[in-house]
Amino acid sequence: MFKYLPVCFLIGIVLLPQTLSAKEMVGWVENARLYPGGLLIKAKIDSGATSSSINCNCVTPIKRDGEKWVRFSVMSTTGELKWYERKILHTVKIKRHFGESQQRFVVKMGICLGDVFKETEINLVDRTGLNYPLLIGRRFLEGTHTIDPGRTFMNKPRCKRAIINE
Repeated sequence: MFKYLPVCFLIGIVLLPQTLSAKEMVGWVENARLYPGGLLIKAKIDSGATSSSINCNCVTPIKRDGEKWVRFSVMSTTGELKWYERKILHTVKIKRHFGESQQRFVVKMGICLGDVFKETEINLVDRTGLNYPLLIGRRFLEGTHTIDPGRTFMNKPRCKRAIINE
């Protein structure tokens, strides 16, 4: 029984670094691209947040073919304003760190962070007073990214394929 233990242990040591290196390393702040449209935006990487959220202005609920949608604008890192219309997936009640709860619309959008593109749920919120308009939470990061909290801007968004249903 114990004669196989050293071999298993050695296999684990050999495979562990490959598993860790397979994940993309990101700093606590990165540039990302938001899809559709490929808007360049600064993002805070936050493993303490479950979900992702984005600063958006002029949030207006609308009806499209009998379904609930929302119209909103997002400003890029370079000051470009982009308007989006996205289907509302659901609303979420977020308890903020100072105790106040807030209802937010949740939509699906694409994010490119380094080489990784994922469609993900993003809640819409006014982050005007905060430094980074996009907060990327652990649902997006899980399985694909490792965070180096001492670094920033380690990777430019360079996804080769970024397709999302318009």
